[in-house]
Amino acid sequence: MSTKTVLTSADLEEIRQTALGAANPLGVAADVADAVETGRLEDPEDAGQALTLAAEIAESRSKLDAALRYADQAIAAFGDRDDNQVANTRAVRARILFRAGRDDEAAAELDALRPQLTTQPDAAAFITAALVVGKRSRQAEEWLTEAVKLSLAERAANADESDEPASADDAGTLFFLLQQRHRLRHALGLQHDHHDNLAERLETRLANASATPATADPTELVFFPQAEFESVLKQWPALAEQYGADWDEHRGRLEKELVRLTGAGRGNLAVFPATADGLAKHGDPAEAGTRSAYARELTGGTNHIAWPPERNGACWCGSGLKYKKDCLPRSRA
Repeated sequence: MSTKTVLTSADLEEIRQTALGAANPLGVAADVADAVETGRLEDPEDAGQALTLAAEIAESRSKLDAALRYADQAIAAFGDRDDNQVANTRAVRARILFRAGRDDEAAAELDALRPQLTTQPDAAAFITAALVVGKRSRQAEEWLTEAVKLSLAERAANADESDEPASADDAGTLFFLLQQRHRLRHALGLQHDHHDNLAERLETRLANASATPATADPTELVFFPQAEFESVLKQWPALAEQYGADWDEHRGRLEKELVRLTGAGRGNLAVFPATADGLAKHGDPAEAGTRSAYARELTGGTNHIAWPPERNGACWCGSGLKYKKDCLPRSRA
């Protein structure tokens, strides 16, 4: 890749998929790091992600000094962020330390990350991989088991939820922990326990749901731009229950529903812009039938906003911000 190229988020993802097959992967890693240093990233907030990618490429070629340097730079680039991406990078750093024979430092890094198994469960795969590299697979299994138990206990404490999740979507972040634990225990040759059985049941239900096209309630895809949304709640405050207490919640509900439909096999998704006057023309908006009739009219028409936009493209909600900085994160809120 030319050193004159400005790297976008899409470029970084492509590099992640193809770098190991490149003629000179270490050159690719160096170019990615140089893009950070020389300001050639389209979005400066991608710096931590780019440097983590460089670290993983260097690690794959056993250039551990360079890999550790990139990982340290990535953590510094993240600053005071404390999210899943940072946890992943710190786990990558621990993995590199294990490969370099610096076991005590690696273990200390992972000990600090252990509480994030329940708060940032997407990081479970990275933490587990680091422990496996450090020949601590049984410790990884113990940590995952404890995290699963804590998550189940928290779920049981919620009177509105059943003892066992009905689906992967219902399980939420618990599903990631169950999957990671199940796969590790299979690799270790351990006999199935009830947590493994739950993981398999949820995976089966997810596969069955994905094989059957999902249906959506048309009212769930009706989108009120900000001014229209404010007009709706001003005229009919009770509709906050149906459309959201504020515009952020309204957009968040739509984003989550679109993500759900994608996971269930639906494609060519869109939201349908609505107006307060259009809703009122169908009758009393307090009546479910009125809202449904308006939704059917909208979804049967030609005015729609395709979803999803590009990560670096304008957000579908019309805020003027990039999608990745506006509604994309709402699906995980």
